[in-house]
Amino acid sequence: MHENEKRDIPTTEQFERELKRLRYRENFLKSLWSTVSGLIVAAALAVIISTMLMPVLRVTGTSMTPTLKNDEVLLCNKLGNYQCGDVIAFYYNNKVLLKRVIATSGMVVDIAEDGTVYVDGQALDEPYVNELARGECDIVLPYQVPEGRVFVMGDHRAVSIDSRSTSVGCIAEENIIGTVFLRVLPLQSFGGVT
Repeated sequence: MHENEKRDIPTTEQFERELKRLRYRENFLKSLWSTVSGLIVAAALAVIISTMLMPVLRVTGTSMTPTLKNDEVLLCNKLGNYQCGDVIAFYYNNKVLLKRVIATSGMVVDIAEDGTVYVDGQALDEPYVNELARGECDIVLPYQVPEGRVFVMGDHRAVSIDSRSTSVGCIAEENIIGTVFLRVLPLQSFGGVT
């Protein structure tokens, strides 16, 4: 019986090998858990930042050409204040639209037959517009922007449906998501949005 018992007792070398194997396994599992939890935290932070501070948007349509093209991916700043001339994102009929701020509360907008836009009697310098057009305009001009609203227009004036149309009208400030500031994709177009 003593001989069988001796066979069941591991040698020092076997014991050390088993101990190394168990330590390696324990360290591997700790390392794996650390990596996975780090990735989860990074993903959660990315989601929070993208929804709370900088939403990611995709351009659909041509109402903002030549400034923005179909399928471009953009970043929007929720914290920044928008000004006349800025491109903003806003909610309209359960969609997100992108347009340029032309006038804010209290300003008076007028649009000539040739498409020239006047704000408070001054013609706008609009280098972002390729072709002036009055477009779909059924509001009574001159038009004073109501309190708490902004007047927006697309850069492709002939096709854009925007604040010139009573179907859209001026945008309530609470519907504004933020200012579009960066073009992310395609990479060859990476850069600021003006």
